[in-house]
Amino acid sequence: MIDLPNDDAEWYIAELVVECQIEDEPRNVVHVNILLVQADSPENAFVKAEQLGQESENSYLNPNSKVVTWTYRGLRDLIVIDDELEHGAELMFEEEIGISEADVQAMLRQKSQLNVFRPHKPRDADFPSYGSKDILDEVDRMINPGMIDPDKN
Repeated sequence: MIDLPNDDAEWYIAELVVECQIEDEPRNVVHVNILLVQADSPENAFVKAEQLGQESENSYLNPNSKVVTWTYRGLRDLIVIDDELEHGAELMFEEEIGISEADVQAMLRQKSQLNVFRPHKPRDADFPSYGSKDILDEVDRMINPGMIDPDKN
């Protein structure tokens, strides 16, 4: 059964697939970015989601002076939000049928395992470096305002 949007739906969830490639790095990095889209129809939501994807494309230098290129690959999904956006509104759902108790329990997480409560773990040195050199340099200047920039001397 297809879940068609109601006539007054104005919000959608777009799942954009964006690929990052780094000069001289054989591995790519793929992000699925979940974005909120306001539109007056599914077709308009699709057009706006595609536009957001195109706007996400970017190239810059990383801290190792390698070119980082982000390419919009397409939409993974576009989901209507039927509820008004307010506390407790249902944004989306997943449905599974015939799930065992053990599988239901495996879906559940303790508070400390929820993303918002997990401690931040630094990435290991082997992780592809796709941070922006310009942004990291600016942060360094903000943190160390009195330091002389070796690139300018």
